[in-house]
Amino acid sequence: MSITSALAGALSGLSATSRQAEILSSNVANATTPGYARRQVGLGAAVLAGHGQGVQVLGVTRDVDRHLLGERRVAQAGGGDRDVRAEFLQRVEQTLGTADNPSSLAARLAAFDQALVESAGRPESQARLNSVATTAKALISGLAAATTDIQNARASADRRIGEEVGKLNSTLQQLHELNVNLRSFTGAGRDVSALLDERQRLVDQISAIVPVREIPRDLNQIALFTVGGAPLLEGSAAVIGFTPVHTITPEMTQALGGLSGISINGRPYDTAGSASPILGGTLGALFSVRDELAVGAQGKLDAAARDLVERFAGLDPTLAPGAAGLFTDGGGAFDPLDEAGLAGRLRLNPAADPAQGGALFRLRDGLGAATEGPPGNGTLLTALHSALTGARPLASTGFIAGNRSFAVLTSDILSDASAMRLSAQSEQSFSAARLTALTDLEAQNGIDTDQEMQELLVLEKNYAANAKVIQAVADMIDTLIRLDG
Repeated sequence: MSITSALAGALSGLSATSRQAEILSSNVANATTPGYARRQVGLGAAVLAGHGQGVQVLGVTRDVDRHLLGERRVAQAGGGDRDVRAEFLQRVEQTLGTADNPSSLAARLAAFDQALVESAGRPESQARLNSVATTAKALISGLAAATTDIQNARASADRRIGEEVGKLNSTLQQLHELNVNLRSFTGAGRDVSALLDERQRLVDQISAIVPVREIPRDLNQIALFTVGGAPLLEGSAAVIGFTPVHTITPEMTQALGGLSGISINGRPYDTAGSASPILGGTLGALFSVRDELAVGAQGKLDAAARDLVERFAGLDPTLAPGAAGLFTDGGGAFDPLDEAGLAGRLRLNPAADPAQGGALFRLRDGLGAATEGPPGNGTLLTALHSALTGARPLASTGFIAGNRSFAVLTSDILSDASAMRLSAQSEQSFSAARLTALTDLEAQNGIDTDQEMQELLVLEKNYAANAKVIQAVADMIDTLIRLDG
């Protein structure tokens, strides 16, 4: 080996060791940086004209477990899905209230029931008749408040869908721009590790909204598809379409055109069912809240409201057939074909409500009574109480068919809400635990700062060894110079 070759080898060693030290220090500094992947410097023998010329840096690679990364992203999407569902179902349970809550539906029903019993025992008491009217309106108010809260939850989900779609479109455009830069920089032989880190972080953001599959392409390019197969990034970024609304009413559905669905590059896609490509993340869960969970909860409230109307219909001999009974649909008779949203439209019959120009004695003597009857006649009040507590078949499809009292029906609504909330929270806990486990495993396979520091110590020795070679070569050259002199 010539002196020149020895010097070139030592200098290449110093250069390679410096590059390795730079990468190791970057690994340690970014040990907790989201999206940062551990770097490794690839080294190879430098050969010139068939002779060794030291070492050369072949490139910098990112140490990423693709399978683990994909599993973590799926778990991340699942966690977002379960969080949204559990949050809504907990809200529904709180809206309906538990039995020990004085403002719950069960408590309002119990107060109405008691008022009817007490008034039937003392039909001449104006105070007890007033209690019947007051507790009936409180029950109506509870159903209306629950309806309002559920529709507000639908409107909130609709707004959040718009926000998530906006975030998706923005992030996909950023990914497209990164792909363009990566193609250019990779072709020029530049280090693209930082760009790859940024791209991984952006894909992680998307995977929380919609679970995705990442497909590698040449020159460090990627394509993105939803797990359901819809294209998000293939050459260019997809454009996701959605139109939010300002207000949602119980009658509004996506099927009837009142609410927006979703489109990708102008093509509409299902937002529910096995054919939907967006299920599994927060976006699919928000559509489920808006179009399924909230609609189901509202349907049960409307079924209860219909049952309440129909229980008290036909009991009053002073009313004409088909006339509105004690509970009305906005003041008029109920149309069985217009059940959606009934829980928010219930009103006490104006004839028995002093606040609407009616009179309390009609609760005792009949809604169609023109004048007061015998004050001690509690027949109608007793019939009203029997109608409330008696079991009757349900006409609505909001529940499984069967005979129920109104108390049992209300109890079914509350128990169903609690059961769904408990099930959702159980799934939420499982998803959170799975995500935590995969995140921890990913961290374990990531940057070990102790190992990095150990390698840095080895590099220090290598650097010193190459420096000694250079010093030895310098001494030899000095010796040759003196000999020539």
